[in-house]
Amino acid sequence: QVQLVESGGGLVQAGSSLRLSCAASGGTFSSYLMGWFRQAQGKKREFVAAISGRGGTTYYADSVQGRFTISRDNAKNMVYLQLNSLQPEDTAVYYCAAERTTTYDTSLYREDSYTYWGQGTGVTVSS
Repeated sequence: QVQLVESGGGLVQAGSSLRLSCAASGGTFSSYLMGWFRQAQGKKREFVAAISGRGGTTYYADSVQGRFTISRDNAKNMVYLQLNSLQPEDTAVYYCAAERTTTYDTSLYREDSYTYWGQGTGVTVSS
């Protein structure tokens, strides 16, 4: 059983940056594909980014490519999401997710591919 706890959200102005953190416990962290998803009010949860177990491969939604960066520190059981050039449309609750797998295919973009979820951290971007 893996527990995930996100932190780092907040209220910022457009153009600002934030770094979200996700602390994981309860599993062999490097065995887990880690992902970030977000859900804006009234919308479905959507994929943002993912990173392979050893951190060698990253995946991004088109909407955040070039602005957001996912990374992980397996020694600390942490995964991060650096959010740069934030825009009001980035306003959402951001969730950390984990799945024990070594298969990295198009399923990693789907929320139903992840078993473990954090409680979310809110990001609000004002214009």
